[in-house]
Amino acid sequence: MSAAEPALGETLLRLYPVFATMAPGTVDRLLASAQPVTVASGTVLFDEKNPCRGFPLVLEGSIRVVKAAPNGRELPLYRVIPGETCIMTSSCLLGHTDYSARGVAECETRLLMLPSEVFGALLDHPAFRDFVFSLFSERIAELMQLVEEVAFRKLDQRLAALLLGKGRVLHATHQQLADELGSVREVVSRLLKGFAEQGLVSLGRERVEILDPAGLRAVASVSR
Repeated sequence: MSAAEPALGETLLRLYPVFATMAPGTVDRLLASAQPVTVASGTVLFDEKNPCRGFPLVLEGSIRVVKAAPNGRELPLYRVIPGETCIMTSSCLLGHTDYSARGVAECETRLLMLPSEVFGALLDHPAFRDFVFSLFSERIAELMQLVEEVAFRKLDQRLAALLLGKGRVLHATHQQLADELGSVREVVSRLLKGFAEQGLVSLGRERVEILDPAGLRAVASVSR
């Protein structure tokens, strides 16, 4: 075992304590077969119609999973942070199918890539199986909420709700807000200008200040 492996094993157990419930030596075997990977911000880790080549455990950073349209627009589905797993990858491995979404590193991200056969063997352990499927349950609930918002809430409502969840002053471009909403910059810019004219927000360069939280809450919750 190299000098770096004990530290890696400690990180793995801290973030994924499920492995501590398994038989002695499990982590050592994982480290022997897994591939540590560090990628730069913006790296596409997987894309639609690509085969799944391993199961990522996120140690640092985050992965943004999106559904991309041919015109370049993206609908954010969920993020994978340290201690979580990617249900899109789990689904592909379980169903022996290609990816149906894209995963992009949001910042420099460190991963431990488990071979698909190791993932399959881990599923024989009830604790790991429960861990994977409990995250499945959480993600499905989140995705159902996303479907509800996209299908039944107008974009101005969703934008108002997004702003309220970011603090009093939000440092972001209109494009970044559009990406989070699965919209386009021009539409979001128009809505923000309308909010500013109503005195709900103040706009600056890559900056949105909330002036009237109650007013934004009214926009976010209004039934139409």
